[in-house]
Amino acid sequence: MRAGRPPESSRGRELRELALLFLRLGATAFGGPAVHIAMMEEEVVRRRRWLAREEFLDLLGATNLIPGPNSTEMAIHVGHRRAGGAGLVVAGTCFILPAFLIVLAIAWAYVRFRTLPAANALLYGVKPVIIAIVLQALWRLARSAVKNGLLAALGLLTAAAAAFGANEIALLLGAGALMAMLSATRGEGSERSLALLLGAGAPAAGFAATTSVSVNLGVLFLSFLKIGAVLFGSGYVLLAFLRADFVERLGWLSETQLLDAIAVGQATPGPVFTTATFVGYVLAGVPGAIAATVGIFLPAFVFVAASGPLVPRLRRSAVAGAFLDGVNVAAVALIAVVTWQLARAAIVDGPSLVLAVASALLLFGFGASSTLLMLAGGLAGLALSAAGLSP
Repeated sequence: MRAGRPPESSRGRELRELALLFLRLGATAFGGPAVHIAMMEEEVVRRRRWLAREEFLDLLGATNLIPGPNSTEMAIHVGHRRAGGAGLVVAGTCFILPAFLIVLAIAWAYVRFRTLPAANALLYGVKPVIIAIVLQALWRLARSAVKNGLLAALGLLTAAAAAFGANEIALLLGAGALMAMLSATRGEGSERSLALLLGAGAPAAGFAATTSVSVNLGVLFLSFLKIGAVLFGSGYVLLAFLRADFVERLGWLSETQLLDAIAVGQATPGPVFTTATFVGYVLAGVPGAIAATVGIFLPAFVFVAASGPLVPRLRRSAVAGAFLDGVNVAAVALIAVVTWQLARAAIVDGPSLVLAVASALLLFGFGASSTLLMLAGGLAGLALSAAGLSP
């Protein structure tokens, strides 16, 4: 042993390994939560053998029982299992950080250059592609979420209520509670499990009334904290919350800006929830980006730390499963309504309709890469602008 320099502790080595792994994954993991989780499984189960496959699957199941971004929560779970509380913070932060910095740079360029004709032309071509990408995600999610006629009817009712302006948090929690109560009355679960689930959701629902008429960091942070605390299902459900809070209730974003934020979230690596970074920067610069990012991701760290002892029991509860069935089908309904609303802002003429239809055909029929399609859409927008065929 060399004098003057103590050997690296086992915990220090584990934290360094977690940091390096999740910084790399956060900078290179394109393709959405499913791809992110597959990459994590390859690294922590097959290559590094930090977790057994069964343990990894248990953690994956746990992420479906708590709100928040699934792939980020998986990173946090892995860090917690590998190196305790410090690992939890290191893994989650390092997975988020690269995407935060990339989106921050794009947001700066967007604010500085968006008024240039080239930037407008680029976004004109990207937005119809985004609608096709969301439609593909909606189709996949609906096939998984709509398991029977009762859930199909619940989804239709939720969509109708959302179209008439019902609160999205109330719809998600109400759908989950309804299915959980039906399960409990059929004797498939315990009232104690139902009370536990509803009790966990009630504090988060209290944030729903946050409103303001001018941008300030406190309201911005609380708005994203609320979203992170109650958002079940796919990251695409984020679109419904962003539109409800920042377009309709607060009036801080336009439909066009929301579409641009979605495009950035889709085109960059790491968690889709870093769309919040973009929105925060557009609204309030770097402080806004930090407030929005911390707000939307903070609940994930808290829920992962708190849910560990409860997960084995909840995953075996029929009531918990029924609650999630209701929440998931309501989430799909919200995505459908928001997709329709956003499509009216993105598809404004014949060329944009052609871009949307062509993108949908390539996605559904040939499994085209969404990232490459957005690049092609941007190039098409520039070409159409040069030819005088776009607004």
